[in-house]
Amino acid sequence: MTAAALELNPTAPRPVEESRPLVDGRQTHPLYNDQKMKLGLFGTNCSYGLIMSHAESTYKATWEHTLQVARTAEAIGFEALVPIARWRGFGGTTNFNGTCFETYAWAAGLAQATERIGIFATSHLPTMHPIVAAKAATTIDHISGGRFGLNLVMGWFSPEMEMFDGSQREHDERYVFGQEWLDLVLKLWSEEGSFDHRGEFFTCTGVESYPKPHQAPRPILINAGNSKAGVEFSARNVDINFASLTTLEEMKAYTDTIRAKARDDHQREITTMTYGLIVCRDTEKEAKAAFDNVIEKGDWGAAENVMKIAGMQSQSFNEQIKQFQERFIAGWAGYPIVGTPEQVTEELGRLHAAGMEGMIMGLIDYNEEMKYFDANVMPLLKQAGLRH
Repeated sequence: MTAAALELNPTAPRPVEESRPLVDGRQTHPLYNDQKMKLGLFGTNCSYGLIMSHAESTYKATWEHTLQVARTAEAIGFEALVPIARWRGFGGTTNFNGTCFETYAWAAGLAQATERIGIFATSHLPTMHPIVAAKAATTIDHISGGRFGLNLVMGWFSPEMEMFDGSQREHDERYVFGQEWLDLVLKLWSEEGSFDHRGEFFTCTGVESYPKPHQAPRPILINAGNSKAGVEFSARNVDINFASLTTLEEMKAYTDTIRAKARDDHQREITTMTYGLIVCRDTEKEAKAAFDNVIEKGDWGAAENVMKIAGMQSQSFNEQIKQFQERFIAGWAGYPIVGTPEQVTEELGRLHAAGMEGMIMGLIDYNEEMKYFDANVMPLLKQAGLRH
């Protein structure tokens, strides 16, 4: 079709070879594989990773180091690399996560530098126009050969939203915005020809996007919304919901609820995974000592800043707040696993029994501790039937 013809008939479909997705995403993205307990890394693109602490580590938020971490994770057989989207740090003595690679560009670089592991971008939806996001995601999906995925975040850190000359929306309205944002992206990924969009938050004329994603019907989507509005958004839209809850019993109830909601309300399936810090050593004493060292050298100022912004500060719950601060310092409020290789394996097994089909982990020293994990935990996970 000539350019002149397209000008005369902008809604005409493009040639098939221009627009169609190439392969079923379930054949290309590692998080669709048949491993019972899928594994990944979280936060390897930001300074201090998942620990708000001055605990000793060789980890650095440099391109050379994050690339080395990614290649080590791929060699071990991990399924995913999920970054943290951050536009400014949290202050304190570490300015936690203040040095941070932008996640679409980071994902594109790692997609080219790896061959098998799944690569995600984490997108704060109010900071990225859906037309730009759809095109960037498609580009990375093609670079990776269908290994790309998008982590959808509504934008909770008010100082960051203010950096973009916008005020923070009320909690549930963020998900209303997010739904329109995602609906437009999905249409860009699938619609042939051009279309107009008139919504509450976006007005677009003559919109189109080519090529379409490499994965059919679209790149894999994940979200960590655990509020009522977040659960509804995840159940309706995404493939994997990430949750961090205090107890295994809470996890079982949560996973049962969100899966039932997706199935009953939206006639679709959803998977649940979790995240947290793993500290594994030869002995339980050594593991606890390493974990305690993270807490002792923690950046309590940064943790307090995070919790104030997240709305968790309360004079009525001082002891609970202290416990949550420790979980923020050691694992970004995720589910901590501390112990020997046998204990780590057992706990991952309990998480799986509670409905969690995987874990993206933080480590005190990502690259060095992954080697230990590979040598000492992976064989036990295979013996336990959690990996093969």
